[in-house]
Amino acid sequence: MSHLVENLKIACATQRSISHVCRAIDINRQQFNRYINGETRPSAHNLTRIANYFDVDAADFALAPRLFRERLRKATLGLNQSSELLKAFPGDLSALRRHIGYFQTYHRSPSWPGMVVCSCSRIVEKGGLVHVKSIERLRDPGNGIQQFTKYVGLAAFYRNRIFITERVVDPNPILSQTILLPFDEYQRVYLRGTTMGVSWRKENLPYASRMIWRHVGVEPDLRELLSRCEPLPLSSRKLPPTVRSFLSDLSAEVYAVPAEY
Repeated sequence: MSHLVENLKIACATQRSISHVCRAIDINRQQFNRYINGETRPSAHNLTRIANYFDVDAADFALAPRLFRERLRKATLGLNQSSELLKAFPGDLSALRRHIGYFQTYHRSPSWPGMVVCSCSRIVEKGGLVHVKSIERLRDPGNGIQQFTKYVGLAAFYRNRIFITERVVDPNPILSQTILLPFDEYQRVYLRGTTMGVSWRKENLPYASRMIWRHVGVEPDLRELLSRCEPLPLSSRKLPPTVRSFLSDLSAEVYAVPAEY
């Protein structure tokens, strides 16, 4: 079956689950399993349906897997000759791979004056791109506030800088941007930089502040990682000294746009 089976698996790996693919295409799961196990080949009609779902041509499934991944990536992003912005990702992929893994992230926000917002993020390579997934959990028992926000985005690497663009997973999404760089060439535990977003408790006003990411490994205890996500005072012992020093510097002011100017 040439490269059909492997390419089907590559395509399905970009989705939430095989069941999700089957429901979307309206193909029986057992029948689809026979396709990806190489037991039978899809009819021309079904192969076209599958190809349409992934926004590729049926003939693309016969390509070598390396070429198919590139074709799938362009289809996913809707790339064409005019998509210069999207073609910027991932930039220097080999350099980005050095930062694959999970991070505890820290920044200051006008929504939490005098506090440090501790969240968690993951940088992962998939389909020739480097994806970023972040979780922000904020609790304010005194005001009855409990917020759980997920972000998804892409990362690019240029000139020793990591550029991250994320959007909130929500019916009314917003965007945020972060630029990070290592403290020095040989130190990869901490990435420091700036994040730009909007404050959720102050009329979605734009702001910019310092941000620092601490690498915690490729397979950390995820429950423990998430448990650390909360607003913390700058004096908290939960903040690593490097984080506290970077965010408490006098120049680490949060720049926010006033409601009335």
